[in-house]
Amino acid sequence: MISKRVKCLLVAVFSLIFTHFTAPLIAQENNDEAAKSGANHEKKKEAFDAQEVIFGHVLNAHEFHFLDLPSGPVTIPLPVILYSPERGFTSFMSSKFEHGHATYEGYKLEDGNVVAVDANGNIDETVKVYDLSLTRNVVQMILALIILVWIMLTIAKRYKAGQGVTSAPKGMQNLMEPVITFIRDEVAKPNLGNKYERYFPYLLTVFFFILINNVFGLIPGTANVTGNIAFTIVLGVISFIVIMFSANKHYWAHIFNPPVPGGIKAIMIPVEILGIFTKPFALIIRLFANMLAGHIIIICLISLIFIFANISTGIGWGFSPVSIAFSTFIYLIEVLVAFIQAFIFTNLTAVFIGQAIEETHGNDHHQDHHVEGEKVTTAAYDDAVIA
Repeated sequence: MISKRVKCLLVAVFSLIFTHFTAPLIAQENNDEAAKSGANHEKKKEAFDAQEVIFGHVLNAHEFHFLDLPSGPVTIPLPVILYSPERGFTSFMSSKFEHGHATYEGYKLEDGNVVAVDANGNIDETVKVYDLSLTRNVVQMILALIILVWIMLTIAKRYKAGQGVTSAPKGMQNLMEPVITFIRDEVAKPNLGNKYERYFPYLLTVFFFILINNVFGLIPGTANVTGNIAFTIVLGVISFIVIMFSANKHYWAHIFNPPVPGGIKAIMIPVEILGIFTKPFALIIRLFANMLAGHIIIICLISLIFIFANISTGIGWGFSPVSIAFSTFIYLIEVLVAFIQAFIFTNLTAVFIGQAIEETHGNDHHQDHHVEGEKVTTAAYDDAVIA
């Protein structure tokens, strides 16, 4: 009996609370609907757009953007070079676009892309635009290439002069020699055997070019070049060409006549042919996905501060230490990943080349048995690709 009365009392209390709070809200919605829609529109304009920040960082752009100040964004504008069959060649600095807020010479920035506009500022679909601009990805790759060539030529010049041969290496030579030796002894020789010298320059170039771009991408405001699928596709295609031109008869015989029973050949041949293309595809996706994911995670963690600040300034400030701590942790991991991904791409390239140049054997393993008293030792000879 008492429990029934308690239940009734609770129902009455919750009914009063529900009626007390919802009635004014419904009335306010009916009376101030227009005002609220306008306020919401203003809030949406002022709200932090995480998607714009994330994609603005990882995608290509016509300027290097470092930070925003009350006086305006801090950027380095880059040359815009355009060609249109209808309008001809046009070149100017990206600052003329005023960060996408202005048109210049009949062009404007629309979602990071240059489009042609008419006299009223509307997009002109009849005008075809070919963008030949020096974007931040292009500029950063050129800088990385210049640094790579400068480092290698400087080290080669010192070796030619006898430093590091008749005396101990110094400075940059002392820093780079262990890395070069590591790539030679742990990547080239184990996978390519006595033919490693033919491919060693390519492997070194790939390793240092990826590494330099990875490290550059960790600097705030710079481009994430290795997180661009176009960049990794080019590297993958070059490795694919090297693999194909290095392949010998044994490699192609294994593809089109795999050493399996006849009934299984019909299944294995398409699989082996598909494997020719999945190898460079794995190189492309692995580098692209790992470098892109790390940058997105860091930006998302930082963006959480501003997302929570839109809800409440106190929550934003309260979450800041947590966000910064996790961002710093991921950033340190990204430094390690920059070296690991350069090594993995180089190592897998060497593995695939080694498979293509592997020589045929009468037997997969040759063994010589030596009897020493009661002890039998076996000397196993590995494939030709193993030094």
